Amino acid sequence: MKTELHIHLQTNPKAPDVFHLTRERYRGAAKRNPAVARRVKCTTASDREGFYRAMKTADVLVGWWFPKKGLREIAPRLKWIHVIGAGVEHLLPLDWLPRGVQLINNRGVHAAKAGDYVVMALLMLHNAIPSLVTQQRKGQWREIYSTTIHGKTLLVIGVGNMGGSAAKRAKGLGLHVIGVRRTTRGHRYVDEMYNVRDLPKLIPRADFVLVTSPVTSETRGFIGKRELDLMRPDASFINLARADVVDYDVLVRKLKRSEIKGAILDVFDPEPLPKTSPLWDTPNLIITPHVATDDAEAYIPLTLDIALDNAGRYLSGRPLKNRVIPSREY
Repeated sequence: MKTELHIHLQTNPKAPDVFHLTRERYRGAAKRNPAVARRVKCTTASDREGFYRAMKTADVLVGWWFPKKGLREIAPRLKWIHVIGAGVEHLLPLDWLPRGVQLINNRGVHAAKAGDYVVMALLMLHNAIPSLVTQQRKGQWREIYSTTIHGKTLLVIGVGNMGGSAAKRAKGLGLHVIGVRRTTRGHRYVDEMYNVRDLPKLIPRADFVLVTSPVTSETRGFIGKRELDLMRPDASFINLARADVVDYDVLVRKLKRSEIKGAILDVFDPEPLPKTSPLWDTPNLIITPHVATDDAEAYIPLTLDIALDNAGRYLSGRPLKNRVIPSREY
Protein backbone atom coordinates (compact mmCIF):
# COMPACT_ATOMS: atom_id res chain seq x y z
CA MET A 1 0.00 0.00 0.00
CA LYS A 2 1.26 3.45 -0.88
CA THR A 3 2.52 5.68 1.93
CA GLU A 4 0.09 8.58 2.31
CA LEU A 5 1.20 10.41 5.44
CA HIS A 6 4.58 11.30 6.94
CA ILE A 7 4.62 11.45 10.76
CA HIS A 8 7.75 12.80 12.43
CA LEU A 9 8.54 12.11 16.09
CA GLN A 10 10.81 14.77 17.62
CA THR A 11 12.09 13.60 20.99
CA ASN A 12 14.11 15.35 23.68
CA PRO A 13 17.05 13.15 24.73
CA LYS A 14 17.37 15.11 27.99
CA ALA A 15 13.80 14.33 29.04
CA PRO A 16 13.04 11.32 31.27
CA ASP A 17 12.65 8.02 29.44
CA VAL A 18 8.90 8.06 30.01
CA PHE A 19 8.66 10.82 27.36
CA HIS A 20 11.05 9.40 24.73
CA LEU A 21 9.54 9.01 21.27
CA THR A 22 11.55 6.05 19.99
CA ARG A 23 11.42 3.85 16.91
CA GLU A 24 10.82 0.85 19.15
CA ARG A 25 7.78 2.45 20.74
CA TYR A 26 6.47 3.48 17.34
CA ARG A 27 6.82 -0.10 16.08
CA GLY A 28 4.71 -1.22 19.03
CA ALA A 29 2.02 1.31 18.11
CA ALA A 30 2.19 0.23 14.47
CA LYS A 31 1.52 -3.38 15.49
CA ARG A 32 -1.51 -2.23 17.46
CA ASN A 33 -2.76 -0.12 14.53
CA PRO A 34 -1.61 -2.06 11.45
CA ALA A 35 -4.20 -0.83 8.95
CA VAL A 36 -3.23 2.81 9.49
CA ALA A 37 0.48 2.18 10.00
CA ARG A 38 0.76 0.63 6.52
CA ARG A 39 -0.21 4.01 5.08
CA VAL A 40 2.21 6.01 7.24
CA LYS A 41 5.90 6.82 6.98
CA CYS A 42 7.49 7.53 10.37
CA THR A 43 10.76 9.34 11.07
CA THR A 44 12.39 10.10 14.41
CA ALA A 45 15.00 12.60 15.53
CA SER A 46 16.48 14.00 18.72
CA ASP A 47 18.47 16.91 17.27
CA ARG A 48 17.81 20.09 15.29
CA GLU A 49 19.37 18.72 12.12
CA GLY A 50 17.02 15.75 12.13
CA PHE A 51 14.07 18.04 12.80
CA TYR A 52 14.78 20.36 9.87
CA ARG A 53 15.47 17.47 7.54
CA ALA A 54 12.22 15.67 8.40
CA MET A 55 10.09 18.82 8.29
CA LYS A 56 10.71 19.20 4.56
CA THR A 57 8.18 16.44 3.90
CA ALA A 58 6.42 15.84 7.23
CA ASP A 59 2.63 16.03 7.39
CA VAL A 60 2.50 15.55 11.16
CA LEU A 61 4.84 16.61 13.96
CA VAL A 62 4.70 14.83 17.31
CA GLY A 63 6.74 16.36 20.13
CA TRP A 64 6.95 18.92 22.94
CA TRP A 65 9.60 21.56 22.11
CA PHE A 66 10.31 22.56 18.51
CA PRO A 67 11.30 25.69 16.55
CA LYS A 68 8.18 27.77 15.88
CA LYS A 69 9.48 30.74 13.93
CA GLY A 70 8.89 30.38 10.20
CA LEU A 71 7.32 26.96 10.65
CA ARG A 72 5.29 27.20 7.44
CA GLU A 73 8.48 27.63 5.41
CA ILE A 74 10.29 24.93 7.40
CA ALA A 75 7.38 22.47 7.06
CA PRO A 76 5.37 23.31 3.93
CA ARG A 77 3.27 20.12 4.11
CA LEU A 78 2.48 20.27 7.83
CA LYS A 79 -1.15 19.53 8.66
CA TRP A 80 -1.15 19.14 12.44
CA ILE A 81 1.11 19.18 15.48
CA HIS A 82 0.56 16.69 18.28
CA VAL A 83 1.89 18.04 21.59
CA ILE A 84 2.78 15.20 23.96
CA GLY A 85 1.22 16.86 26.98
CA ALA A 86 -2.23 17.96 28.08
CA GLY A 87 -1.21 21.59 28.60
CA VAL A 88 -0.03 23.84 25.78
CA GLU A 89 0.81 26.90 27.88
CA HIS A 90 4.48 26.67 26.83
CA LEU A 91 3.36 27.38 23.25
CA LEU A 92 1.11 30.36 24.00
CA PRO A 93 0.27 32.68 22.39
CA LEU A 94 -0.54 30.64 19.30
CA ASP A 95 0.09 33.42 16.77
CA TRP A 96 3.04 31.38 15.43
CA LEU A 97 0.75 28.51 14.36
CA PRO A 98 0.55 28.45 10.55
CA ARG A 99 -2.88 28.95 9.03
CA GLY A 100 -4.55 25.60 8.40
CA VAL A 101 -2.34 23.68 10.84
CA GLN A 102 -4.23 22.10 13.73
CA LEU A 103 -2.81 21.76 17.24
CA ILE A 104 -3.52 18.49 19.05
CA ASN A 105 -2.87 17.72 22.70
CA ASN A 106 -2.61 14.55 24.80
CA ARG A 107 -5.98 14.70 26.55
CA GLY A 108 -6.91 11.33 27.97
CA VAL A 109 -3.41 9.85 28.23
CA HIS A 110 -3.09 10.96 31.86
CA ALA A 111 -6.52 9.85 33.05
CA ALA A 112 -5.89 6.33 34.39
CA LYS A 113 -2.69 7.21 36.24
CA ALA A 114 -4.29 10.39 37.61
CA GLY A 115 -7.12 8.28 39.03
CA ASP A 116 -4.63 6.05 40.86
CA TYR A 117 -2.78 9.05 42.26
CA VAL A 118 -5.93 10.77 43.46
CA VAL A 119 -7.03 7.65 45.35
CA MET A 120 -3.63 7.60 47.05
CA ALA A 121 -3.77 11.33 47.81
CA LEU A 122 -7.31 11.24 49.18
CA LEU A 123 -6.53 8.36 51.52
CA MET A 124 -3.26 9.94 52.65
CA LEU A 125 -4.91 13.26 53.39
CA HIS A 126 -7.91 11.69 55.07
CA ASN A 127 -5.59 9.68 57.34
CA ALA A 128 -3.50 12.80 58.11
CA ILE A 129 -0.33 11.35 56.56
CA PRO A 130 1.13 14.81 55.75
CA SER A 131 0.74 15.79 59.42
CA LEU A 132 2.16 12.49 60.64
CA VAL A 133 5.16 12.87 58.32
CA THR A 134 5.70 16.39 59.67
CA GLN A 135 5.69 14.95 63.20
CA GLN A 136 8.12 12.22 62.16
CA ARG A 137 10.60 14.83 60.93
CA LYS A 138 10.41 16.51 64.33
CA GLY A 139 10.62 13.28 66.31
CA GLN A 140 7.17 13.86 67.75
CA TRP A 141 4.62 11.25 68.87
CA ARG A 142 1.07 12.56 68.73
CA GLU A 143 -1.85 10.33 67.87
CA ILE A 144 -4.11 11.54 65.06
CA TYR A 145 -7.10 9.27 64.63
CA SER A 146 -9.39 9.21 61.61
CA THR A 147 -12.63 7.59 60.52
CA THR A 148 -13.49 5.96 57.19
CA ILE A 149 -13.50 8.15 54.10
CA HIS A 150 -16.94 6.98 52.95
CA GLY A 151 -19.42 9.85 52.77
CA LYS A 152 -16.86 12.66 52.60
CA THR A 153 -17.09 15.32 49.88
CA LEU A 154 -14.63 15.92 47.04
CA LEU A 155 -14.72 19.15 45.03
CA VAL A 156 -13.11 18.71 41.58
CA ILE A 157 -12.17 22.01 39.94
CA GLY A 158 -11.80 21.20 36.24
CA VAL A 159 -13.80 18.13 35.24
CA GLY A 160 -11.96 17.08 32.10
CA ASN A 161 -10.31 13.71 31.49
CA MET A 162 -8.17 13.80 34.63
CA GLY A 163 -10.88 15.32 36.79
CA GLY A 164 -13.42 12.83 35.45
CA SER A 165 -11.10 9.92 36.21
CA ALA A 166 -10.59 11.28 39.73
CA ALA A 167 -14.35 11.58 40.18
CA LYS A 168 -14.87 7.98 39.09
CA ARG A 169 -12.28 6.66 41.52
CA ALA A 170 -13.61 8.87 44.33
CA LYS A 171 -17.08 7.45 43.83
CA GLY A 172 -15.53 4.02 44.27
CA LEU A 173 -14.35 5.14 47.70
CA GLY A 174 -17.88 6.26 48.57
CA LEU A 175 -17.29 10.01 48.29
CA HIS A 176 -19.86 12.61 47.30
CA VAL A 177 -18.41 14.41 44.26
CA ILE A 178 -19.04 18.03 43.32
CA GLY A 179 -17.68 19.22 39.99
CA VAL A 180 -16.83 22.64 38.59
CA ARG A 181 -16.11 23.37 34.95
CA ARG A 182 -16.63 25.97 32.26
CA THR A 183 -20.01 24.51 31.35
CA THR A 184 -22.46 22.79 33.68
CA ARG A 185 -22.82 19.76 31.42
CA GLY A 186 -23.26 16.71 33.64
CA HIS A 187 -20.79 13.87 34.21
CA ARG A 188 -21.57 10.26 35.05
CA TYR A 189 -19.44 10.25 38.20
CA VAL A 190 -20.21 13.76 39.45
CA ASP A 191 -23.17 14.14 41.81
CA GLU A 192 -23.45 17.91 41.39
CA MET A 193 -22.01 20.02 38.58
CA TYR A 194 -21.59 23.79 38.78
CA ASN A 195 -20.05 26.72 36.94
CA VAL A 196 -16.85 28.35 38.19
CA ARG A 197 -18.81 31.34 39.50
CA ASP A 198 -20.35 29.01 42.10
CA LEU A 199 -17.01 28.24 43.76
CA PRO A 200 -17.53 30.49 46.82
CA LYS A 201 -20.51 28.45 47.96
CA LEU A 202 -18.92 25.10 47.11
CA ILE A 203 -15.48 25.31 48.71
CA PRO A 204 -16.79 25.42 52.31
CA ARG A 205 -18.68 22.16 51.63
CA ALA A 206 -15.58 20.23 50.56
CA ASP A 207 -13.50 17.87 52.67
CA PHE A 208 -11.06 17.70 49.75
CA VAL A 209 -10.40 20.27 47.02
CA LEU A 210 -8.78 18.85 43.87
CA VAL A 211 -7.54 21.15 41.09
CA THR A 212 -7.21 19.59 37.62
CA SER A 213 -8.06 22.56 35.39
CA PRO A 214 -5.78 23.66 32.53
CA VAL A 215 -3.74 26.83 32.95
CA THR A 216 -4.96 29.61 30.67
CA SER A 217 -5.12 33.39 30.87
CA GLU A 218 -8.48 32.92 32.64
CA THR A 219 -7.37 30.30 35.19
CA ARG A 220 -3.93 31.70 36.08
CA GLY A 221 -4.11 32.65 39.76
CA PHE A 222 -7.66 31.29 39.84
CA ILE A 223 -7.30 29.73 43.32
CA GLY A 224 -6.09 32.62 45.45
CA LYS A 225 -6.54 33.99 48.94
CA ARG A 226 -10.30 34.39 48.66
CA GLU A 227 -10.78 30.77 47.61
CA LEU A 228 -8.29 29.27 50.06
CA ASP A 229 -9.78 31.30 52.93
CA LEU A 230 -13.08 29.55 52.25
CA MET A 231 -11.62 26.12 52.98
CA ARG A 232 -12.45 24.62 56.36
CA PRO A 233 -9.56 23.89 58.79
CA ASP A 234 -10.35 20.17 58.51
CA ALA A 235 -10.25 20.21 54.69
CA SER A 236 -7.35 19.24 52.44
CA PHE A 237 -6.00 20.39 49.08
CA ILE A 238 -4.55 18.61 46.01
CA ASN A 239 -3.11 20.28 42.88
CA LEU A 240 -2.54 18.22 39.72
CA ALA A 241 -3.09 21.14 37.32
CA ARG A 242 -0.31 23.72 37.12
CA ALA A 243 1.32 25.80 39.82
CA ASP A 244 0.18 29.02 38.14
CA VAL A 245 -3.45 28.17 38.89
CA VAL A 246 -2.91 28.33 42.68
CA ASP A 247 -1.38 30.98 44.95
CA TYR A 248 1.19 28.83 46.73
CA ASP A 249 2.31 31.68 48.99
CA VAL A 250 -1.15 31.83 50.53
CA LEU A 251 -1.34 28.04 50.70
CA VAL A 252 1.97 27.89 52.60
CA ARG A 253 0.75 30.44 55.15
CA LYS A 254 -2.47 28.54 55.73
CA LEU A 255 -0.65 25.23 56.19
CA LYS A 256 1.78 26.79 58.64
CA ARG A 257 -1.12 28.20 60.67
CA SER A 258 -3.03 24.87 60.53
CA GLU A 259 -5.86 26.66 58.73
CA ILE A 260 -5.90 23.78 56.26
CA LYS A 261 -5.50 20.16 57.38
CA GLY A 262 -3.01 19.15 54.70
CA ALA A 263 -1.99 19.38 51.05
CA ILE A 264 -0.39 17.29 48.32
CA LEU A 265 1.19 19.14 45.40
CA ASP A 266 2.59 17.65 42.21
CA VAL A 267 3.17 20.76 40.07
CA PHE A 268 5.48 23.72 40.61
CA ASP A 269 6.98 26.77 38.95
CA PRO A 270 9.82 26.54 38.26
CA GLU A 271 10.56 22.84 37.98
CA PRO A 272 12.69 21.37 39.45
CA LEU A 273 11.58 23.12 42.62
CA PRO A 274 14.54 25.22 43.88
CA LYS A 275 16.14 24.12 47.15
CA THR A 276 15.41 27.60 48.52
CA SER A 277 11.65 27.21 48.08
CA PRO A 278 9.69 27.51 51.35
CA LEU A 279 7.52 24.61 50.17
CA TRP A 280 10.19 22.08 51.18
CA ASP A 281 9.83 22.95 54.86
CA THR A 282 6.11 23.63 54.94
CA PRO A 283 4.33 21.51 57.55
CA ASN A 284 1.48 19.18 56.63
CA LEU A 285 2.53 19.20 52.98
CA ILE A 286 3.70 16.35 50.74
CA ILE A 287 5.53 17.17 47.52
CA THR A 288 5.78 14.87 44.51
CA PRO A 289 8.02 16.01 41.60
CA HIS A 290 5.43 16.21 38.77
CA VAL A 291 5.05 12.44 38.49
CA ALA A 292 1.36 12.03 39.34
CA THR A 293 -0.15 11.46 35.91
CA ASP A 294 2.63 10.21 33.60
CA ASP A 295 2.49 6.43 33.28
CA ALA A 296 6.06 5.05 33.19
CA GLU A 297 5.12 2.24 30.79
CA ALA A 298 2.08 3.46 28.89
CA TYR A 299 2.52 7.21 28.40
CA ILE A 300 4.16 7.21 24.97
CA PRO A 301 2.37 4.07 23.72
CA LEU A 302 -0.96 5.76 24.50
CA THR A 303 0.31 8.97 22.86
CA LEU A 304 1.27 7.14 19.68
CA ASP A 305 -2.07 5.35 19.60
CA ILE A 306 -3.77 8.76 19.53
CA ALA A 307 -1.38 9.92 16.78
CA LEU A 308 -2.15 6.89 14.61
CA ASP A 309 -5.86 7.11 15.34
CA ASN A 310 -5.76 10.69 14.11
CA ALA A 311 -3.80 9.59 11.05
CA GLY A 312 -6.62 7.17 10.24
CA ARG A 313 -9.18 9.89 10.84
CA TYR A 314 -7.38 12.29 8.52
CA LEU A 315 -7.01 9.72 5.77
CA SER A 316 -10.71 8.89 5.93
CA GLY A 317 -11.79 12.54 6.03
CA ARG A 318 -12.95 12.58 9.67
CA PRO A 319 -12.24 15.28 12.28
CA LEU A 320 -9.14 14.85 14.43
CA LYS A 321 -9.37 14.06 18.15
CA ASN A 322 -8.00 16.31 20.90
CA ARG A 323 -7.99 19.52 18.89
CA VAL A 324 -6.84 22.56 20.85
CA ILE A 325 -9.22 25.51 20.51
CA PRO A 326 -6.98 28.61 20.36
CA SER A 327 -9.54 30.90 21.98
CA ARG A 328 -9.72 28.58 25.02
CA GLU A 329 -5.95 27.94 25.10
CA TYR A 330 -6.51 24.18 25.61
